[in-house]
Amino acid sequence: MNVRLVISLTLVALAAACATNPVTGRRELSFMSEAQEISIANESDPQIKAEMGVYNDPELQRYVSEMGWRMAKISERAHLPWRFTVVDVPVVNAFAVPGGGIYITRGILAFLDSEAQLAGVLGHEIGHVTARHSAQQYTRQVSGLVGLTALSIFVPAARPFGDLSAQALGVLFLKYGRDDELQSDELGARYASQLGWDPGGVPAFLSTLGRLDEVAGDRRGIPGWLSTHPEPLSRVDEIQPLVQQLRASGQFSTNRDDFLTRIDGLVFGDNPDQGIVRGAAFLHPVLRFRIDFPNGWEIQNSPRQVVAKAPGADIFMLMQLLEQPRGRNIEEIALDAMGRAGFRPVQGGRTTINGLDAFVGVYQGQMEGFGAVATRAAHIAHDKSVYMVAGLVAPRAFEQADSAFTASIRSFRALTAAEAESIHPNRVDFYVVREGDTWASIAERGGGAIKPSTLAVMNGATPGSAPQVGSRIRIVVAG
Repeated sequence: MNVRLVISLTLVALAAACATNPVTGRRELSFMSEAQEISIANESDPQIKAEMGVYNDPELQRYVSEMGWRMAKISERAHLPWRFTVVDVPVVNAFAVPGGGIYITRGILAFLDSEAQLAGVLGHEIGHVTARHSAQQYTRQVSGLVGLTALSIFVPAARPFGDLSAQALGVLFLKYGRDDELQSDELGARYASQLGWDPGGVPAFLSTLGRLDEVAGDRRGIPGWLSTHPEPLSRVDEIQPLVQQLRASGQFSTNRDDFLTRIDGLVFGDNPDQGIVRGAAFLHPVLRFRIDFPNGWEIQNSPRQVVAKAPGADIFMLMQLLEQPRGRNIEEIALDAMGRAGFRPVQGGRTTINGLDAFVGVYQGQMEGFGAVATRAAHIAHDKSVYMVAGLVAPRAFEQADSAFTASIRSFRALTAAEAESIHPNRVDFYVVREGDTWASIAERGGGAIKPSTLAVMNGATPGSAPQVGSRIRIVVAG
């Protein structure tokens, strides 16, 4: 009786968990209802925007949203509360949240060559939602991301210092299988062609992004397209038969000139509004401070925090604005903040750093996935705020790393108004190729803000090729 009851209840549960896929019409196992998908989208949206930032260009936001809405309304799930946002991060990516949240990085826009390619990207991400790929992958993956924070993208051990939920960041790690990717490629091409865009935009952007991964190597902490949407180059040939079939059914446009006009002046790389990396220095013209990290360290910036990592070693530095500091003075604030993060003080004292009131201490604690940790942490008062700068390393390596930690902490200083005003972002511009130009010479003409190989890929060319004389190409001009 008990066995039959368990089997019966299991069958009932499985039947309840089955749903019809809106794209294929087939019944499939699903443990996430549509209402749950929408709830995830609604709850994740403000957290994703807070962590990644919203690119400050209302016209560009409107342009992308209107394109996205047009495509979503002809999809199999037109009734979802779709939202489309250009997020203010430099990495090349786009991602979908179950329930209709689509996010395009400003980084990917610089590498698209036409409106048809943008339509292909938007349609591809819409396809992940309509075919419920994002819901299925989210269910599988987010369960393993409880406690994930923005910093854990860069260094999973440092979770006590962050506070962004797994629900918001889990979507950044949704890695789709090959079948899901192929189906979304096809859906993107179909949605685009139904609205008059050339379906060839799909294989075109796949080719560009595939070549980009071979030359760029820029991860900046947030996963890029190749880590979440695998094997784009191998999918180019597989989508071509459908593209040819769709093209045979009518006339299509790329709207290249209109698209390029929209990205003229687009910020490329770090945005000074969120702070900017220049060599080993991190400068924030809005909050008016500068800090120098050790030479050769990899620096990752996000709206909430900056992380630097030593090459080939588990040695990290973290800098962030302290939210809601508690204490009557800088010492009480420092000890309270570190105590709440699970660290006990070993030594420390009040000091000044370039004229700023500070408390610098050495602490010990435990960090998930990392074990025992020793840290030199400074809490620095600047312009009515408190900043924490901390070096993190295993206790056995602390003495060796501490001189680098101390030097960076001591480099923290206020920027003058003139220094802040002199900091400008790198931007996308246009240039007509002249006789004798090479990708290297053109990159140098722009101030060296982009590698020659990356510049070639940005313009749909292979590295090592010669730019076509007389052609109008995109360049990046240093700020």
